[in-house]
Amino acid sequence: MTLIGYARVSTIEQDLALQLDALHAAGTTRIFEDRGVSGAKTERLGLNAALSFLRDGDTLVVWKLDRLGRSMTHLLQTVSDLESRGVGFRSLTEYIDTTTSTGRLVFHIFGALGQFERDLIRERTNAGLTAAAARGRKGGRPAAATPERVARAQQLIASGLTVREAAARVKIGKSALYAAFKANANIHEADK
Repeated sequence: MTLIGYARVSTIEQDLALQLDALHAAGTTRIFEDRGVSGAKTERLGLNAALSFLRDGDTLVVWKLDRLGRSMTHLLQTVSDLESRGVGFRSLTEYIDTTTSTGRLVFHIFGALGQFERDLIRERTNAGLTAAAARGRKGGRPAAATPERVARAQQLIASGLTVREAAARVKIGKSALYAAFKANANIHEADK
């Protein structure tokens, strides 16, 4: 079983020394680093290299959970991917070690809490949309394809511009403009 370390700091000004010392003391044989990289970014060269380097039976070691990922979803996904490859995970600060039955239990509890959090967010969002609809408000951002903009785009097209050029001038996406034209055609068709 090889212990492979991963250390990350969000800014270049921050120092990795504390993490590196802890990872060395834990017995890691190799440490991959990301300097000046946010934990929210999924593209981290050091992490990607560490994940590629790990083999069945190895353990990825981090100083703290937030060094691996800022969101619970990303953290759970990464550890689940490691587990499916036969790779363990250890966080030194939180005393989590998925190579032990207790560590796996704790991490699965984290997973359940993460799912619970996602479900609560979904419920709150749906409740908010339902309440807004009951008050006559429509969710989402305001439509870019206002009748005035669509009419102006039609004038520009009639004067020789392409749909793409007209859409850009009136600040409507080309697809949205086509959808507005289609909706207007359907309205005129229904009036007949």
